[in-house]
Amino acid sequence: MTETLLTYKSAIVAGWIALFFAVERLCPAAPVPLDRAGRWRRLVSNGGLFGANVVVSLLIVVPVSLWAADAAPDWRGTHAPWWQGGWGVVLDLLLLDFLIYWWHRANHAIPFLWRFHEIHHLDETLDSTTAIRFHWGEVALSACARAVFILAFDIPLESVLIFEIQVLLAAIFAHSNLRLPAGLERAIGWVVITPAIHWVHHHAVRRDTDSNYGNLFSFWDRLFGSFSPNRRRLNMKVGVERETERPFWRLMIRPFEGRAS
Repeated sequence: MTETLLTYKSAIVAGWIALFFAVERLCPAAPVPLDRAGRWRRLVSNGGLFGANVVVSLLIVVPVSLWAADAAPDWRGTHAPWWQGGWGVVLDLLLLDFLIYWWHRANHAIPFLWRFHEIHHLDETLDSTTAIRFHWGEVALSACARAVFILAFDIPLESVLIFEIQVLLAAIFAHSNLRLPAGLERAIGWVVITPAIHWVHHHAVRRDTDSNYGNLFSFWDRLFGSFSPNRRRLNMKVGVERETERPFWRLMIRPFEGRAS
C-alpha cells in the first residue's frame, strides 16, 4: 500500500490540479482581474514557488516524514490495538486534519510563522495554482511540525501519505475559482471547505484572513469560533491587507526582510 501511494501520489495530484485548472476556466466563479501578461507572470511566479517546494520536499519533507514514522514509539499495538487497520487510518486522517487546523491558525497568530505563510496570501488572484503557492520555508517548517505529530501519536507512514494526498486535493478544490451551484455549495459547506468558504479566508481584510482555517472539514472553525459569518462576494479583494503582490524573487526573500515595528 505504501509503495503504491508513493508511486501514484504525484500522478493523482497532477491530474487533479490539471482538471481544476481547466474546469475553473470554463466555469469561473469570478473574472480574473489580470491581463494576459499579468496572468503569465502570475503563473510563472506560482510555478517557481512550487518548483522550489518540490526540491524542499525531496530534500527535507520526505526524509523527515520517513524518519518520524520509523522512529515513532510503537505504543498503538500495546495500548491501542483498536487504533489500527482501516478504522485507524480514518481516525488518523481526522486527527491530522484537526492538528493542521491548529497549525494553520498558528501560522496566522505567530509573527515568525506569518512571515512565511504571508507569501501564500499575497496572491491577488485565487485559483487552483494558489493551492501550490507556498514559500519553501513554510513547507520545511510544516514538515517539522508534522514530524512532531507523527512521533507523538505513532502515526504510520501509510496514514501520513494518504493525508498528504488528501491535503493537496482538498486545497486545490478549496482554492479553485470554480463556479458551483449555490445550493450544492451551501449543503456541502456544512461539512467540507468549499471555494466560497475559503475565498473569505483570502479576503484582503485581516479579520476575514484570520478566519476559516480548515483544510478539509469546515466544522473545526465552527467548533472553535473561527468561522467567518461573511459570505463570498465576487468583488472581494483577494490578498493581504495593506500589502501588494511581489515578483517571484521578492517573494523568495520577503520572509527574511526587515519589517516596520
